[in-house]
Amino acid sequence: MGMLRGVPRTVRLLALGAFLNAVVSFTFVYLFVYLVGPRGLTVAQAGVVSGVGGIGLMAGNFTGGWFGDRFGHRRALLTGACVSGAALVVLPALPVAALYGVLPLAQYAAGVVRAANAALVAVSVPEGGRRQSFALTRFAANGGFAVGPPLGALLAARFSYDWLFVADGAGTLLFAVYAARILPARGTALSAPVHDPAAPGLWRELRARPAVLVLLAAIVVVDLVYRQQYSTLPVFLADHGHSAQLYGWLLALNGGVILCLELPAAHALRRRAPLGLVGAGLLLVALGYALLIPGAGVLLAVAMMLSLTLGEILYKTPATAYVADQAPGHLQGRFQSLYAGASISGQVLAPPLGAAVYAAAPALLWPLCALLAVAAGAAVRAARRLPGRGARQPVAGKGPQAGTGSPERAPAG
Repeated sequence: MGMLRGVPRTVRLLALGAFLNAVVSFTFVYLFVYLVGPRGLTVAQAGVVSGVGGIGLMAGNFTGGWFGDRFGHRRALLTGACVSGAALVVLPALPVAALYGVLPLAQYAAGVVRAANAALVAVSVPEGGRRQSFALTRFAANGGFAVGPPLGALLAARFSYDWLFVADGAGTLLFAVYAARILPARGTALSAPVHDPAAPGLWRELRARPAVLVLLAAIVVVDLVYRQQYSTLPVFLADHGHSAQLYGWLLALNGGVILCLELPAAHALRRRAPLGLVGAGLLLVALGYALLIPGAGVLLAVAMMLSLTLGEILYKTPATAYVADQAPGHLQGRFQSLYAGASISGQVLAPPLGAAVYAAAPALLWPLCALLAVAAGAAVRAARRLPGRGARQPVAGKGPQAGTGSPERAPAG
């Protein structure tokens, strides 16, 4: 298929693994229900446990790339998957007090896996040709998440919520076995550490690439805005008389459009400058929330979700690939970690900040979200004039092959 031309076999196999792992990654959806239900925690206690787990996930994303750069991305992924899987398998048997330590450990390890997986995709493809590879892995993960929650609901109804954690942990351990089989153990950029004590450090390399710093800051801002759809949006819709069914259909619309359009969009726009696409995507996110300012009609809500989704398609894959193309080889994991952490920061920031604004001044939330996303998009578009590494553009019909990326070149995602 033309859309996958140039995507190496290793990346296709990693994408399949990402799909299978996402299918069983359903515990985060039902964690709060599990804590206040079978575990008997109060809402406040469940909020604390969930919160420390989210902090662990974000910390794993922000710092996990160091392990890959120091010890090899393959080893980081396998270790993280084993730790996360083992912790989830035993979690139902642990006392409540232990959850405060084991859950953030499992989430931290999952964050390391996410950063390592992105770095593995990056080092499998030469710079300038990575957009479609990252689009494929996003497509696979989104497809798995579309299947996972309904499957988890059936498992919980048929057996118990405890089995969700056992299944998630066992599936993560099987993913580690699968990854160990498909990723070469030695002799390639996938497995070799790239630590070089004499090479410039992370912050020196980032200062030499101010456009990357602007992009990372913009992603933190827009993720805070984007993830309001999972926290304050359903409350807003309910307050305007809509049932949970409308919210469910909006999320289904989001997932369906991404699955249908992300790969074709990555292929069609592969020659377009990445920061221009990212900036346009952030402006579409702004437009989506601006559509809610007049009210919460069904047509406005649908238009909002379409704009948000198209914005996500435009900005997420090119942003990942741009950060990877800008990274020096010895810091690929840490550059991917910074982007991975920025791209999920909204999971921790969006619910409390959005809820605080909505409680204090409901009419202010959506204009503020739109303004923040506009500022982020404008900053990224302005960053096109800042210094950065140039990335070679892929030649039509001559995609990169697996293993051609070298540690000296900036692998990307």
